[in-house]
Parts: sequence; C-alpha cells; structure tokens
Amino acid sequence: MTRLKVQKIGNSLGVILPKKVLIELGVGEGDELFLTKTPDGFKISNPDEKFKKTMEIAEKVMDEYSETLKVLAK
Repeated sequence: MTRLKVQKIGNSLGVILPKKVLIELGVGEGDELFLTKTPDGFKISNPDEKFKKTMEIAEKVMDEYSETLKVLAK
C-alpha cells in the first residue's frame, strides 16, 4: 500500500504518484491512466494493462467458440 496526500495543484486538487508507482504502472509524463471504481475502492491502471486483459478475454472466447466463429465468417 502506498499512502498519497491530496494537495493543491494550480486551481485543482491532485495527488503526486511516487516514481516507484509510475515505474510499476509503466507510465510517464503525459500518459493516460484509468481510475476505475471497484467494490473494494478504486483501481488505477494504464491503458496497456486494460488492453492486455481485454485481449486475454477475447482469445479465450475465440478458442472456446472457434467452430461457431468459423461458421459465422462464411
């Protein structure tokens, strides 16, 4: 767990992510992050992680329904 402090940034409020967190997320200045509400709180992730998970699900579906997809492709 990493503790973050809400602070004034210009006319807004924000948090500064520590360098180690940025490295683990694989992001740098100007990159996008996703903030997702979960039953346990919030999750911060980068688009690449979300895309990777989406592709893993898509591959499972394609494997499971490969014959159906072949028929539909005709």
